[in-house]
Amino acid sequence: MTLGNKIAWDDTVLPFQLDVPDIRGRIARLDGVLDAVLSQHNYPPEIEALVAEAAILTALIGQTIKLRWKLSLQIRGDGPARLIATDYFGPQEDGRRARIRAYASYDAERLEQGADPFDQIGKGYFAILIDQGEGTVPYQGITPIAGGSLAACAEAYFAQSEQLPTRFEIAFGRSQEPGQAESWRAGGVMLQHMPKTSPLKAEPEAGEPRLTTAADLLSDDDAENWSRANILLDSVEELELVGPGVPPADLLWRLFNQEEPRIHDPQNITFGCTCSEDRVRQSMSIYSARDIAHMTTEDGDVTADCQFCGAHYVLDPATLGFEAEGTHDGRG
Repeated sequence: MTLGNKIAWDDTVLPFQLDVPDIRGRIARLDGVLDAVLSQHNYPPEIEALVAEAAILTALIGQTIKLRWKLSLQIRGDGPARLIATDYFGPQEDGRRARIRAYASYDAERLEQGADPFDQIGKGYFAILIDQGEGTVPYQGITPIAGGSLAACAEAYFAQSEQLPTRFEIAFGRSQEPGQAESWRAGGVMLQHMPKTSPLKAEPEAGEPRLTTAADLLSDDDAENWSRANILLDSVEELELVGPGVPPADLLWRLFNQEEPRIHDPQNITFGCTCSEDRVRQSMSIYSARDIAHMTTEDGDVTADCQFCGAHYVLDPATLGFEAEGTHDGRG
């Protein structure tokens, strides 16, 4: 796709609410963040597409939760694409940027070039993990890999685990501005029907286990409102989602002007990794001196690489493990 100049809405999430049908949503655009994520690795196109889809979903979902620390997506399968992992770190202070990072693990020999990226996952699960930081118990919700896309998996997760009717419409791919190299862009809209009271999960008929859907959770006017909002979202075009020709606020008004949309403050996003030498040391504090010796290279160092950002750490083995003898004078 060919796009025009970048605009201020790149790498942002715009929250909104449709007051008439009691639906909230998010419009997200990723540009530099997605390029930063993917430039850390030399992924084949099929894996890049999965990481891009996971990243835009992470931006949309992460902004809906009042995070003190981190929301993560993990997609694990028995196919060539073994793992897609993303993290969304909420802003530490009002007015600060949220941070996203992502990486993938895959079997290059089994990967089918030109095949549908989602089919490369195989059987497995889609998980959302929420960690609110020290002193809290992390939350994890899981749904099977199904539906033909990661967006469909996310919709099934919210219907089954949170009992919230949810819809995602996303687009992603390489774009090119006049006179410049190709780069990755992604955009998406998330709709979510907020319950007036705690909904009751519909029970499947005997002998027919299945995933909960939005239709199981809504009835009467709520179901009609949700259907109308989805029909309106169906009219969105790929270039409107990824921008930059249509600002998110204009897109929101074009799609939902009859639903009285109300816009909230946007959230800026940047690429960010939390790895550090101290965290590497902490992860190695459970090992004995013998374990550390097995990790030591021929040069007499212990090395560690961050899978998210590629940072390389070189540490003195005498300063590692619960039997450490020296001081923390790592050279990484």
